[in-house]
Amino acid sequence: MIAMPEPDRAVLARRAEIVAALRTIVPGEGVIDRAAELSAFECDGLTAYRQPPMVAVLPGTTAQVVEVLRYCAMNGVKVVPRGAGTSLSGGALPLADGVLLGMGKFNRIREVDVANRCVVAEPGVTNLAITQAVEGLGLYYAPDPSSQIACTIGGNVAENSGGVHCLKYGLTTNNVIGVELATIEGELLRFGGKHFDASGYDLLGAIIGSEGMLGVVTEVTVRVLPKPPGARALLIGFASVEGAGACVAGVIGAGVIPGGMEIMDKLAVEAAEAFVHAGYPLDAAALMIVELDGCEAEVDALVAEVEAIALENGATSCRSSRSERERLLFWAGRKAAFPAVGRISPDYYCMDGTIPRREIGRVLRRIEAMEGEYGLRCANVFHAGDGNLHPLVLYDANKPGELDRAEAFGSAILRLCVDVGGVLTGEHGVGVEKRDLMDTMFTEIDLAQQQRLKCAFDAGGLLNPGKVFPQLCRCAELGRMHVSGGALPFPDLPRF
Repeated sequence: MIAMPEPDRAVLARRAEIVAALRTIVPGEGVIDRAAELSAFECDGLTAYRQPPMVAVLPGTTAQVVEVLRYCAMNGVKVVPRGAGTSLSGGALPLADGVLLGMGKFNRIREVDVANRCVVAEPGVTNLAITQAVEGLGLYYAPDPSSQIACTIGGNVAENSGGVHCLKYGLTTNNVIGVELATIEGELLRFGGKHFDASGYDLLGAIIGSEGMLGVVTEVTVRVLPKPPGARALLIGFASVEGAGACVAGVIGAGVIPGGMEIMDKLAVEAAEAFVHAGYPLDAAALMIVELDGCEAEVDALVAEVEAIALENGATSCRSSRSERERLLFWAGRKAAFPAVGRISPDYYCMDGTIPRREIGRVLRRIEAMEGEYGLRCANVFHAGDGNLHPLVLYDANKPGELDRAEAFGSAILRLCVDVGGVLTGEHGVGVEKRDLMDTMFTEIDLAQQQRLKCAFDAGGLLNPGKVFPQLCRCAELGRMHVSGGALPFPDLPRF
């Protein structure tokens, strides 16, 4: 942790004033200001960067959220919203001079509307809990991030999360139909709802993936789907990653849209198999998991078609699940890939970039070459159907220089994604992790236009500042920044 200077008396007095004001809004144990307790909030899933907040507040009602935001707006206090803290891009990294607004108490499902096939949930409800609430009705919530047992629907909205089934059923943005949003001024806005579509500008689309920079989500309405009558998963081994990549293109090109299509390289397969014992072929250079769903006859036909395409592209093994238990076991290894890799390395840096499907083999070979250049190993796990890569750069934070090399390796991977026609992120968001790479994908004009949207919601720049944009632009300066400047650099991030 970087040594921080001792605060002066004016800063301490200002902090005491803010804490006292927040305690009048959220009484009891809802305000946390002791250093030992604040350490629980000092980072999210991007553990390389750590910074305790000035104070954490845990409201339990929407009225309290509104009052906290209103107070912060009136007094120029920065606010960082936080869900379960599973963000892998530093989206919930606190600020030393800001309030961390924890939404963990908002953990209730408010309504299950079977007629409209939707669920109204508070933002602190976990992703998996939504499916559990409706599975007895033969329904489920499609987006399923690997962290679905812990990540919250509010966080999913902030980052536009995906999952292994996003190829066929879409990301969060395709499955959320309404949100209630508290603005920094303390106003409650509603976008969308239970109806099929909303008129006017697609502000719901702007909110989803906005990384807590436009407002604080206090309620989410999601679409739930009927559970497919049947599903089978295929484990397909390949002698090369190029063969696996070609198979992905062949399946999609044939008009087959699997429920899920994932690829793991040899290192990830070995780690996952040792952890879960799912029966993965350890002799394969790449493993593909393909799930086909629908009625029994349809599944049989699709399985046969995918098997034929796999063999045409050099598959060395192909195994179909014979029971629901085995199908879930196949997926258990994939969903446990991140913790499994944690067993073979003291630390890892989980990246997230998206590339065109046709570039999968080329990009993985380039990443393999980069391992030698940076002196670090990389395990690759990704949503093959939509080209969403999750490279896991392995390093040891206790060895001088390894974190620096891991970050440089990760930046090189993301630049490669952009170079081949891809984008910096698919579902993890930009946060602080990719903030300083945004100019590799967007021009100054592009970034200014995006910041104008933020200014429309948060003119004071108080909501989650320091995230997404590589420079801080004053809202008043955006109209003339290309003539006179007005962009301010962000300070260096506190690293662990």
